[in-house]
Amino acid sequence: MIFYAKMEGHGCGGRHAMHRGGRGFGHGFGHGFGGGRRGGGRGERRRMFDGGELRLVLLKLIADEPRHGYDLIRHIEELTGGSYAPSPGVIYPTLTMLDDMGLIEAQESDGAKKLFAITDAGRAELEANSEIVDAAITRLTAVGEETQRTDSASVRRAMGNLRQVLMNRLGDRDLDNAALHDIVALIDEAAQKIERL
Repeated sequence: MIFYAKMEGHGCGGRHAMHRGGRGFGHGFGHGFGGGRRGGGRGERRRMFDGGELRLVLLKLIADEPRHGYDLIRHIEELTGGSYAPSPGVIYPTLTMLDDMGLIEAQESDGAKKLFAITDAGRAELEANSEIVDAAITRLTAVGEETQRTDSASVRRAMGNLRQVLMNRLGDRDLDNAALHDIVALIDEAAQKIERL
């Protein structure tokens, strides 16, 4: 299940905040996303990124190779095992901000999508904030690993449930050939549907 993030106080106007107090990226990170998706004891969703972390993550992904907005969304979704994808309403204003700051620049592209590459200033920004970037990427990867473990556990639970039901039903002395045939047909049908996924 994918859930989309909101800017939560870090909209396009955030670029002004980034110019205050010097570097703009290096303050106020490191506590926004805990081990779960809900926090505060009030059922509210925690943010995946704190402050300027998303900007730095996008900068890192663009430093790895030139990317467009959709590719960045897809890559972050892959890192988290499909459990999180930032919305276009967050990604594209952030790319505009990075472009305005001279940290990335648009490149010529064959398609209609704008491809962004990192600048020398962007690489310097990444180097100055390498610990924040590494921590954010590590957190995204950990979310992906947790999702994979959870998904595997769900499959094991479902298989165990099916096994128990079959043992109980097949052990029933009142089970006739017609019912047994129906059970076999259901199992075969499920196997075929799973194979086609």
